[in-house]
Amino acid sequence: MLFNSYAFLLVFLPLALALHGLADRYAPEWRLHVILLISFAFYAYWDWRMLPLMLVSIGINWLIAQAFHRTGRGTLVTLAIVINLSVLAFFKYTGFLVDTANSVGNFGIFRPEIVLPLGISFFSFHHVMYLVDLRAGKAPRFDLTRYALYIAFFPQVLAGPLVRWSEIMHQFNERPFREGWERRTAQGLILLVLGLMKKVFVGDPLSEYATPIFADAAAGLPITFLQAMQGIFSYGFQIYFDFSGYTDMAIGIGLMFGILLPQNFNVPYRATSLQEFWRRWHMTLSRFLRDYLYVALGGNRFGLGVQIFALFATMALGGLWHGAGWAFVAWGVAHGIGLCVGLFWRRANLPMPLWLGWLSTFVFVMLVWVLFRSTTFEAAMAVYKGLFGLNGFGFWSEFKWRALAAAAVLAIVGPTSFVISEKVPMKPWAAALLALFFVLVLLKIGDDANYEFIYFQF
Repeated sequence: MLFNSYAFLLVFLPLALALHGLADRYAPEWRLHVILLISFAFYAYWDWRMLPLMLVSIGINWLIAQAFHRTGRGTLVTLAIVINLSVLAFFKYTGFLVDTANSVGNFGIFRPEIVLPLGISFFSFHHVMYLVDLRAGKAPRFDLTRYALYIAFFPQVLAGPLVRWSEIMHQFNERPFREGWERRTAQGLILLVLGLMKKVFVGDPLSEYATPIFADAAAGLPITFLQAMQGIFSYGFQIYFDFSGYTDMAIGIGLMFGILLPQNFNVPYRATSLQEFWRRWHMTLSRFLRDYLYVALGGNRFGLGVQIFALFATMALGGLWHGAGWAFVAWGVAHGIGLCVGLFWRRANLPMPLWLGWLSTFVFVMLVWVLFRSTTFEAAMAVYKGLFGLNGFGFWSEFKWRALAAAAVLAIVGPTSFVISEKVPMKPWAAALLALFFVLVLLKIGDDANYEFIYFQF
């Protein structure tokens, strides 16, 4: 069920909180088991046929981790990592590989229709993070319940944040109603409502401006300059408010259960370099790519040539992780090239005024979002052609400049939701205002179609 649905907000979440509270009060030794069952129920709601995959995945990885603790054989951990990545590749990339082979070699290979399990990219990476640290001697042994909860904790199981075991495991041992629980719960509610507002009041309306334009581009229709501008900026802001809104909700829900998940966004469109952008955008994925891929490929330890290769390969693979398509790879490659240019610029000690650094970073990020959003290279080129004015200027009266300007101010100038949630005082007027916003969100949800979160497809 979607976080932005009546089923979740009015039924599942209150029931889950009630069960969790009762377990903590009357049977605290069963509290983690209750959260785990709640998490499995949440995942099974989407498609119960996919739950066995998650259960088997948890069981195999945990058993291999136990075997490693007994034997110390690193090959066991390597085998587990290979299994995780192979399962991910099978579900996510089989169709892509078959299509690529057929287009290149005209082999006529049958393309199987494989349903992508929700959240498989995220929970596979959770396994990998723990296993890599286990082999390095950094991760301790955990019982099955805690390990399963690390993988399946329902606020973050579908689209993150990507949580390291060291950030969450110790929190499972803490009582949720310890000192300060009232403030944590209130902060969680604030984050939930702010995330919902981002999604339903900003992200979803922006999708209505972006989707028709990219659909026309995919259909081969000419795109005017103003249409291209509207499509690019609408989607660039939509994906930010959609995904950061989801993260706000995930962190907020986690806080209601006494668990603090890591932040994932820190005003990324305020970045003055592409390197800074990736420190602010999808921060948990950026850290994963840096620590578990970039460093493994050599990082900056073996000279400039290796560093360039590591940057380029990391971003290309990061693009492929987002989606099984060459446009996603091209998006990652573009960011890799951009990061390499920034590296050369810094090594040459060339000046870069802050305003120019911000403008060039913002424009670059927005332009390459076209590759991320487009279904094909042909569709992306149609948008880029429109941006160069090859199909005319378009009609100013149809350009949604007010909505885009408002979205830009919110995305670039405004503080993060987490900062707001920390500063809101625990006063009756604040509670009343929060309740009003929540009611407005519910009315909006009931009035409009519910949109899935963009990152559910990855």
